Amino acid sequence: MVAMAIAIGLLAGFGAVGIQWCIRFFQHQFWGAEEFPPELLASIPWYMKILIPTVGSLLVGAIVYFFAREAKGHGVPEVMQAIAVRNGVIRPRVALVKLLASSLYIGAGGSVGREGPVIQIGSAIGSTLGQLFRLNPQRVKIFVACGASAGIAAAFNAPIGGALFSVEVILGDFAVSQFSPIVISAVVATVVSRSMIGDFPAFLVPHYELVSPVELIFYAGLGLLIGLTALLYIRVLYRFEDFFDDLPIHDILKTVIGGVVIGCVGIFVPQIFGVGYHATNAVLHHETISPFGPDLLWLFLILLTLVKIFATSVSLGSGGSGGVFAPALFIGAMTGGAFGEVIHNYFPTMSAHSGPYALVGMAALVASSTHAPITAILIIFEMTNDYKIILPLMISCVIATLLTTRLQKESIYSLKLLRRGIDLFGNREVNILRSLKVQDILRTDPVVIPASMPLSRLIDTFLGCHYNQLFVVDRNERLIGRITLSEVRKLIQDQEYLADIVIAHDLINSQVVSIHSTDSLDQVMRIFGRHAVEELPVVKAGNGKSIMGLVSYRDVMEAYNRELIRRDLVTETGANIQLLEKTPRIEVTKTFSLAEIPVSMRFEGKSLTDLDLRNNYDVNVLVIRRKGEDGEKEEVVPTPKTTVQRGDTLIVLGRDQDIQRLQNQ
Repeated sequence: MVAMAIAIGLLAGFGAVGIQWCIRFFQHQFWGAEEFPPELLASIPWYMKILIPTVGSLLVGAIVYFFAREAKGHGVPEVMQAIAVRNGVIRPRVALVKLLASSLYIGAGGSVGREGPVIQIGSAIGSTLGQLFRLNPQRVKIFVACGASAGIAAAFNAPIGGALFSVEVILGDFAVSQFSPIVISAVVATVVSRSMIGDFPAFLVPHYELVSPVELIFYAGLGLLIGLTALLYIRVLYRFEDFFDDLPIHDILKTVIGGVVIGCVGIFVPQIFGVGYHATNAVLHHETISPFGPDLLWLFLILLTLVKIFATSVSLGSGGSGGVFAPALFIGAMTGGAFGEVIHNYFPTMSAHSGPYALVGMAALVASSTHAPITAILIIFEMTNDYKIILPLMISCVIATLLTTRLQKESIYSLKLLRRGIDLFGNREVNILRSLKVQDILRTDPVVIPASMPLSRLIDTFLGCHYNQLFVVDRNERLIGRITLSEVRKLIQDQEYLADIVIAHDLINSQVVSIHSTDSLDQVMRIFGRHAVEELPVVKAGNGKSIMGLVSYRDVMEAYNRELIRRDLVTETGANIQLLEKTPRIEVTKTFSLAEIPVSMRFEGKSLTDLDLRNNYDVNVLVIRRKGEDGEKEEVVPTPKTTVQRGDTLIVLGRDQDIQRLQNQ
């Protein structure tokens, strides 16, 4: 685990540095300079400010659409979904596509951040390594979290904040066993980042001092304002996602429209281009120049806040690739700066200038929008290296988070998953059902009858099958309805009169709901909940109503129970096997135990087939421990042909008395 954590940290660190280099490259190609300094943007013709984001959006839309649609949007929800539904599996290509698409989009002026892409890139690297070494799902999930922590640590030069972000947001679990490799990956990625681009913080933070204890009251008020701003940010973002999703045009054209809008807005408010770090640093140092005059700087900062919310929502809603973290920092800084300007104007002797308020506002908006106050506090603390900032940070972040969670239960990340039907922390059943497909439990023996079948044969068919309904097809083998046993039962008494008069077509219920083999069992359970049926027909996709099988309500419940037991067993068995190094026997249930047994001389050189321990001793061999070529112990998952060697130990599962019999041999 340590070696893998180091490898993930190295690769994710290179990924974080790589995306910064790519962004700078594309900015040079499109604009002729890094970042977006005001003097540069003032010299660029207005039509180029529209053309560059439009062309960039066109390229990004095509890359995402044709190569990896998971790279669309801000990336973190896709990582969380992979952990919740797909056991941490992320396609390897996502790392490369996200790197190219996000750096191109940001370089062309898209109003998004680079931290979300870095998290998704790191997570994809961790998932790829886990899949490459065929590790169990629990470890793959930990490696995904390692990649996320490495990405955020390298992006902000903040290893503690990166590790806390991963366990607080990505996993939502502070278990020590998985926290250790996450910390290692964050540290290694930070070392890579510092060695390649220097030991510099993401922002040049101003000097901070608490002018008066009364100022803490002002920071509490800032927390309330930031909480409402975060709520506005979240809701506007998803309103625009809904708007673009409902547009009846191709996805690539949606991204192009977003690019045109960003370009038009950038003509008047060029600060919204890119990640916005240049404008954020300016407000932190009280260097922002207001076109309305210095007395109305607060009004200009509020305008920047609202325009940035709009621009980021359009960028991501239209299908652009980038994160929501950097825009949250920008929005928080502008809101905090505006609040600080007003407070300092009215209470100059009891408050600092707007810079510290902008800094605290950054952390508070990240905390409230992501519902991760610990991460936000520690990231800002690591950037400032100043303990004096802790009290204002804690007050504003906690108050803002409490207010936002009170008004909006889901964070900016988890809300996207909830809208897809995935409840990360409150609905384990739905997540398990979403990971299973109809094809996993498909019955291929449905009883299909022609519409012309007479009643007598229909009754005989029901008596000879174990299903509660028959599916009726027309001459072209297309599903046209179903007949339930209750409908036929009503006619049994009059069978001798109706046998040759009534046919299947007279009894069918045409209101039949069909499903496809690729549908998730979560969707199937929703259909069962809405319709009073116990079985659903499965039809071939793209082939009209040609029936290929059926799924029953009981099959879905059994599949859920099996998957639930399997997940628990995988987790518990892995932990128990490791625990056997410290204790000779572990009770798994009241009847069965796990034990580690040294191989006796009479077993050496024989295969498990020859020993036939299952029949001779009623035990199952799960793992064989043996010394490798380097002298270190290794664990081998045996096959029937595996030969037992001298010095091996067998990890077996069985009843206590059977294990004792084997030990006595």
